[in-house]
Amino acid sequence: MAAGRQLKWIEEGPFNGWGCSECAWVFNPSDPPTGKSLGEMIQNFEEQRDNEFASHVCAEHTRTKRTKR
Repeated sequence: MAAGRQLKWIEEGPFNGWGCSECAWVFNPSDPPTGKSLGEMIQNFEEQRDNEFASHVCAEHTRTKRTKR
């Protein structure tokens, strides 16, 4: 399943953010972005998001039947 999953933007109820196309994993940054410039902050945010997405295990984030992404 990991090979077919994609990082995608989700707008579902009160949640707007990045999540997995194949499970219920969503990116929830623990801290605000850091960096010396806006570009560096964006780069650090995207790197953290991408690393967490790549390392998550879909089987640990199962969806309920009502959840569609």
